Amino acid sequence: MDKVVVTAGALYVIVLLRAGGTFAVGWLAGAGARRSRFAGRISSAKFLRAERAIQRWGAPVVALSFLTIGFQTAANFLAGSMRMPLPRYLPALFVGGAAWAMIYATAGIGVLEVLGRLFAERTALGVSGVAALLLAVCGVVVYRRRRAAAPSPSGTAAEEG
Repeated sequence: MDKVVVTAGALYVIVLLRAGGTFAVGWLAGAGARRSRFAGRISSAKFLRAERAIQRWGAPVVALSFLTIGFQTAANFLAGSMRMPLPRYLPALFVGGAAWAMIYATAGIGVLEVLGRLFAERTALGVSGVAALLLAVCGVVVYRRRRAAAPSPSGTAAEEG
């Protein structure tokens, strides 16, 4: 069997479980919020209109969210917490998940093949590339941690005087 088909199938199962699980967690969180002290806030007319709009028109957003990076989880959670009906959600999940799996399977295998050829034909160049990538990632992490730990410049001389 073709490796792209196997990879796409495995990714499809993974995305169905992950996105479907996120939808279920959202559904449970929404149900809990409806029974909590926030029940009054989420039963306002404005909120209920937004909920109805998501229930009715959210399926295309869910399907297209699989073509983005970082928005899929939010879209699936929101669809669950806003109680999108399963007959609308599941087709969006199946179509969007299939698109996601195919994109990642083809692109992922392509990248792995290029890396495999690079290491096979020019091992030193491949190792150097990986080392440079790791150093860059470490540099970014160190920079962000130092920047987060540094005191803000807004409260120095003006507050002391």
